[in-house]
Amino acid sequence: MKTETRQHHAQIVNDALYYIYKHIDSPITLELLAEQNDTSIYHFHRIFREQTGRNFYDTLQSIRLQKAANLLLANRDAKVSQIAQQCGYSTHSAFIRAFSQRYGVTPTRWRKGYYREFSKKNIRLSDNTPRITSDFSGLKPTVLKMPAMRVAYMRHRGYNRSIGEVWQRLYAFAIEHGIEDAVQIGIHHDNPSITPLNECAYVAAIKIDGDFEVSGSVSSFTIPSSLCARFSVQGRYGEVPNLIRHIYHTWLPGSGYEAKTLPPYVIYHKNHFLSSDERFDLDFYLPVTVV
Repeated sequence: MKTETRQHHAQIVNDALYYIYKHIDSPITLELLAEQNDTSIYHFHRIFREQTGRNFYDTLQSIRLQKAANLLLANRDAKVSQIAQQCGYSTHSAFIRAFSQRYGVTPTRWRKGYYREFSKKNIRLSDNTPRITSDFSGLKPTVLKMPAMRVAYMRHRGYNRSIGEVWQRLYAFAIEHGIEDAVQIGIHHDNPSITPLNECAYVAAIKIDGDFEVSGSVSSFTIPSSLCARFSVQGRYGEVPNLIRHIYHTWLPGSGYEAKTLPPYVIYHKNHFLSSDERFDLDFYLPVTVV
């Protein structure tokens, strides 16, 4: 396959995944995404499998259910039917059926405490992350409105040290284009305490100007403006999953805020995936709305 063709295919899939995450509450079909990319349904699905190694509808279902599982914990005052709609399910029964097939229990039972058992098992099976006990009990956020940011990015599947390889490539791209001092941003689409670490969707990104042109395997999109809860944290590799768990499972339920379907992101002051000592200094931004 020619380099130009490979890059074009990567751009198609990146754009499709961006659309899914941005419009998770809406009906999304192969026909829609194929039309947006000016290609046939067959060709689009073949490209999607080629780039991701996964079936399109399996991927879409997984994204919807992982988002729903997290919102059930974070947004305790929202009805199950409301969360189903937020994650793109047109009927309550279809959501319950799909959720039960993936997690083994109904959304109601999940919310009442089964997630703790599931989380412990998931963490136990995720042997590629150090067992670090973190105390975030005194951590308090600042709530502020964050502006929209255009970013150049590369996607990665799995939350582990291999993310460092993606960051090295993106940093090399930044050096090549004279923007090595650009703000570094990590986008977390999944909660690693309830999603297997090898399935977690992560995006390595750098902030760019509006007229900056991306190329090659690097794509671009805009992180939308949103009210966010900002948590400022320093630590070492292995603690970020604990931080995310604390924010969603402990802080958010009694905070007076609810999480939006927008993914949280971090702005690195020191990036542990690029640091030899694997230590980080970051601000974690959770998009929220007032209850």
